[in-house]
Amino acid sequence: MPENEKKTQYQKLEEKLHYSSKNIWSEVDDKAVKGIFDCGEKYKDFLTRAKSERLTVKWILENAKKKGYKDLYAAKEIKPGNTFFAVNRNKNIALIKIGKKDIKDGINFIVAHADAPRLDLKQIPLVEDTEIALLKTQYYGGIKKYQWLNIPLALVGVVVTKDNKTVEIEIGLNDGDPVFIIPDLLPHLSKKVQDQKKAAEFIEGETLNLVCGNIPVKDEKIKEKVKLAVLERLNKDYGIVEEDFISAELEAVPVMQPRDVGIDRSLIGGYAHDDRVSTFSAVMSIFDSKVGDKTQVTLIVDKEETGSDGPTGAKSLFIFNVVGTVIDKLSKNSTDSILRGTMQKSLCISADVNGAIHPMYKSVHDEINDAKLSHGIVLTKYTGHRGKYEANDADAEFVGKVRWLFNKNGIFWQYGSLGKVDEGGGGTIAKYFASYNASVIDCGVPVIGMHSPYELISKADLYFAYKGYKVFFEQA
Repeated sequence: MPENEKKTQYQKLEEKLHYSSKNIWSEVDDKAVKGIFDCGEKYKDFLTRAKSERLTVKWILENAKKKGYKDLYAAKEIKPGNTFFAVNRNKNIALIKIGKKDIKDGINFIVAHADAPRLDLKQIPLVEDTEIALLKTQYYGGIKKYQWLNIPLALVGVVVTKDNKTVEIEIGLNDGDPVFIIPDLLPHLSKKVQDQKKAAEFIEGETLNLVCGNIPVKDEKIKEKVKLAVLERLNKDYGIVEEDFISAELEAVPVMQPRDVGIDRSLIGGYAHDDRVSTFSAVMSIFDSKVGDKTQVTLIVDKEETGSDGPTGAKSLFIFNVVGTVIDKLSKNSTDSILRGTMQKSLCISADVNGAIHPMYKSVHDEINDAKLSHGIVLTKYTGHRGKYEANDADAEFVGKVRWLFNKNGIFWQYGSLGKVDEGGGGTIAKYFASYNASVIDCGVPVIGMHSPYELISKADLYFAYKGYKVFFEQA
């Protein structure tokens, strides 16, 4: 046998010895590459506007209405092919596409979260120190505090005034807007205060204060002249007073816009890939999917980064109530047992990101089990930490079904855990949705630099997340 034929034979045997994902860029044709880059441009536009969970839901709702989605609660009747939305407190949204089969056969869900690590303003935030006005913050979700120093931050959210009017605030997002900064200590004076402390300790949470003003009012009788000047400007521009902060939700988020990364433009750097890359993919996939046999639902939740509690978190009964409403409008004989049975027969992708292998910190990764950039959407059987604590742990049958669907439809996918067993771990909303007795698996885009103000993803992974979710909606 010629040497080159032997080599080919050995290579084929080697491929069968172990699982190995493939680099997408090495496998796809020019048409697919164009699709990858087009999808990346649409996502960057979305990420530019979706700077908070409220702004994310606003973007989704605007685009859903353009595509003909109607308010579920206003619908008098429902039939296959109809599309609806349901909004909860402007921080959750469900998109629904009614399938051809009886809804009692179950629903195909894709669930993602719109919240991201950030800095929230405290409820009494405005103070003055050394003639500088500051806004005190409380960090939200798991962050490395030092990463939020000396970067431009915008202030977004809502304030409910003393006369019960809601005022939207967006300062720093547009060209020409002022921004906010948390200044670090100069290296000349940081030796004792910072340099000798551990990374998790050298920046204290109470020092994460935004600089927001320096011009005082011209009144010698006033003690806090700069603070008063800031309050006067806020009252003039937005009609709010200091007490209104108590009924406010204001977030400090990075101003930096998403940009292509690398000479080849293969990557996207941006704030809140976790988890708005999943949100975008889940929303676009239901927009573009065909009406299938089963009803399709994209659900966007809040509070994942802080435990999924509250009426807008995944622990809420919002989606349970939404499905109940759909069943009520489809059938006059709906019962609680039908609702519970529908959820039990449902399938769900928990669309959340995973940590890609970091080339500078490979020691924390299990390279056999962890994901790589540009190798496709990541299937994660279980999350949790150490002894699978707080893990959903998808059943083998469901994992196999998703693998089969992806393989059959040419979806690039890979397996991914979240680092070595004793290095830490993490969680998603999967375990909360599984409480309905639905089959749930984590499936999302790999990220480097997760929870930082500027994370990194591959355009190729984004594209096949969108395509993979679309396949799941139509065929699962």
